[in-house]
Order: sequence, then structure tokens, then C-alpha cells
Amino acid sequence: MLKSLQKKYNRKNLKFEEFAFLFDNPPDNELICFDCETTSLNPKKAEILSIGAVKIRNNNILTSQKLELFIKPSTEIDEVSIKIHRLRHCDLENASQPEKAIIRFLDFIGSRPLVGYYLEFDVAMINKYLKPLLGITLPNEQIEVSGMYYDCKQNILNPIHVDLRFDVILADLNLPVLGKHDAFNDALMTAMMYVKLQHLKKSCPTSQKPLF
Repeated sequence: MLKSLQKKYNRKNLKFEEFAFLFDNPPDNELICFDCETTSLNPKKAEILSIGAVKIRNNNILTSQKLELFIKPSTEIDEVSIKIHRLRHCDLENASQPEKAIIRFLDFIGSRPLVGYYLEFDVAMINKYLKPLLGITLPNEQIEVSGMYYDCKQNILNPIHVDLRFDVILADLNLPVLGKHDAFNDALMTAMMYVKLQHLKKSCPTSQKPLF
């Protein structure tokens, strides 16, 4: 009920009706997995440098339907940030302006549910640009893979510690590490996590009914 009211309020704040498609019913069995590379991990100060996204349909990852965007920052990128994502200011001289990149991202995701690893941060970063641009925040349903993994590993009758680090989840699910650390590769690896966890869902401890 609360989510429905929040979505209606969000819809009323939409500045331009050509983006009303964001509030449509999503296509059946389609999702978008995405990731952002940013100048820092503080969403109030950070800027998005790149966005990577890939479509999932019927639990199949469609690598032919992907999105890779690079965004020009307004300030110099610090050394700590460069060491993580290896994007320098000179690498982004011909990148898109933030507003154009966000519009392309919206066209790609449509109303589909969004999948990610610590997705709350990435959504907050998109909303930082989206709110002044269109007057809304992302209305899409959000699915957190670390939460899926936790639920799968956790035993409701005998709670255990679950390591939610990205590389640990990949290794435990027997998934490959793909190349360099960038937005698209991270989105693709996260998509693989999602698909694997969907297949494992029926055998997860939390999917089993309590014995009493």
C-alpha cells in the first residue's frame, strides 16, 4: 500500500510526459542489471563516471542488449578513485554530458525491475541526476543480489554469518571473474549472480518451510 502511494506521488512529480513509460507495467520476465562507477562512495559529493547495464530475459543474460555509457565529470578525478576504476579525466574528454547519459539510461531500462550489488548506492547516484532533470526518482522495482545470496545461505533455524563481499559471492557461486573492474563487467558479473541464485532458490535453506 505504501509503495503504491509513493509511486503515485512520484508520478505526479514527473515534469515531462514523454517519460511516463517509466511508470508502465514492466515486460514479463525482463530485468536490467546495472552498475555505476563514481568519483567516490559518498553519494552527496560523488559524480557518475560510467554506467554499465545488461538485459536479463527469462533468466538468460542478453549480452547483445547492453549499455555502456561514459560521463564527463565536472571536476578532476582524484588518485584514489582512479586506482579503483582506472578512468582518468583525459579518458572522459569525449564522454557524454550527464543529462544525455541519464536519458539514454532511462530509454534502456524502461519500466523493468533493476538488479544490482549494493544497488541502493547506484540508484541514489542515478536519482541525484534524475530528480532535478525530471522531478522524480527511479520508480522501478529493485532487486538486491547480496540480499538474495544472504537469504539463500542463511538457515532460519540455525543463523550463521554470511560473507557478502562481491568476490566471495562470485567464488562461492563458482562464477568467473571477468576482466578489468568497470561498470559493464561488474553489471555482467552481478547478472550472473542473479541468474545462478534464481536457479538455486529452490534448494536454499530459507526456501524450506520451518519444521514447526
